[in-house]
Amino acid sequence: MRAFAIFAGIALTGAMLFTIFSFTAAPAPQPAAERPALETLQERLKRLPGDHRGWAELASQYVDQARITGDPSYYTKAEGALATAGRLNADDDAVLTGQAALAAGRHEFTEAVRLAERAIDANPYGAAAYGVLADAKTQLGDLRGARQAVDEMMDLHPGVAAFARASYAAELRGDRDGARKYLEYAHNDAFTPADTAYARYYLGELALHAGDLKTAADWYGKALRAYPVYTPALAGQARTAALGGRLTEALELYDTVVKRLPLPQYLIEQGETRIKAGQPADWTLLRAQRKLFEAAGVRDDLTWAEFEADHGDPKLAVRHAEAEYARNPNLVAADALAWALFKAGKPDKALRYAKEATATGWQNPLLSYHRATIERALGRSARVDPGFDPTLSALARFS
Repeated sequence: MRAFAIFAGIALTGAMLFTIFSFTAAPAPQPAAERPALETLQERLKRLPGDHRGWAELASQYVDQARITGDPSYYTKAEGALATAGRLNADDDAVLTGQAALAAGRHEFTEAVRLAERAIDANPYGAAAYGVLADAKTQLGDLRGARQAVDEMMDLHPGVAAFARASYAAELRGDRDGARKYLEYAHNDAFTPADTAYARYYLGELALHAGDLKTAADWYGKALRAYPVYTPALAGQARTAALGGRLTEALELYDTVVKRLPLPQYLIEQGETRIKAGQPADWTLLRAQRKLFEAAGVRDDLTWAEFEADHGDPKLAVRHAEAEYARNPNLVAADALAWALFKAGKPDKALRYAKEATATGWQNPLLSYHRATIERALGRSARVDPGFDPTLSALARFS
């Protein structure tokens, strides 16, 4: 899910990916040569241990490293840095925004809203806090509140981060043209290679989910030309190859993707592509990543609801989906619960949630396929897109 991906980079696999984050810019991989900035800030804090904003900045860098590397242990480091910042100045807006972003990264969205609102009370002109607020409200299913937060962010600091959120809000309303327009604004506003790659990648995602593989692949290629280490664009190329039937090429690309960034979403996509190619899927690394996320305090029932429904135990999928929906009643959680219930043999119960997932007009091919399949199982007339490949469902999940 694009808005949350701005802050979350690793955990929201499925439709919320990932999740986990930079406050003021679109997420992008950071070349190894640039990473010593982390140590530089640490050295400065040794000289100035009372700099609460410095500790908050260090926390944001740790969270960013979690997103870049796929290593959730950075969340624990971020938590420690924010604890120090909070002891120094618990009411500072930068500290509160950092705490809100960390809560969002761990999928504690209600807490993220509370902290972001405190940050806004402390400093109504802090655009970053509105970004966290918008993302958290989206995940809680409060699309009106999320849109209001985006509007505030746009007024305060129009730029790549704000335009990306406005684009996602438009897409959730079914306004694909509006979503593309805002991403084009983001692209035109981008002045770093990372921001340019980010905007191009999501323009590719829009094309992919509209079924235009050629345009999608073109945007992914342009993203990589702008910033060659931008792994999401490489994953996009793998998706277009797989969906275009070029499975050997796709698997070669996925091998590189998961070596760089072993996110659950990418591992599931790789596994489904292997199955499509007649090879066995190996979920060993996926399960290991799950344990790492859990140990770092990340709650991600969504990913496991989707995975168990398609590749495991439907009853377990229902339990995960119910837990996710109870905490975060958003469109994607509703879809996950609908699909889990359907796979568990309860299409009558599933239909309510499938309707909820598609109620805003969001033109998401996976959600549309799930609803149509559920309605057909109930004897109702429903059109299933003949171009949709249910054996590669993870590739259609919005990132």
